[in-house]
Amino acid sequence: MNHEQFIEQNVLAELKKLGFSLPVCRRASYMAVDHYRRSSQASRKGRMFDDCLHIAKVWASKFAKEKV
Repeated sequence: MNHEQFIEQNVLAELKKLGFSLPVCRRASYMAVDHYRRSSQASRKGRMFDDCLHIAKVWASKFAKEKV
């Protein structure tokens, strides 16, 4: 498993736990991977996954019609 797969799978699992629908979870996890690809470094040392998860949560909360 590479870094992008790790981020995608774990962000997807986290968002499902929070109650978002599957299509929103998938799209938000893609946004998290996209953020990983574009960023040169994390906001703090060892926080890249947290940064990606934050991006996914913000995206999901903006574009989810409702939590399931």
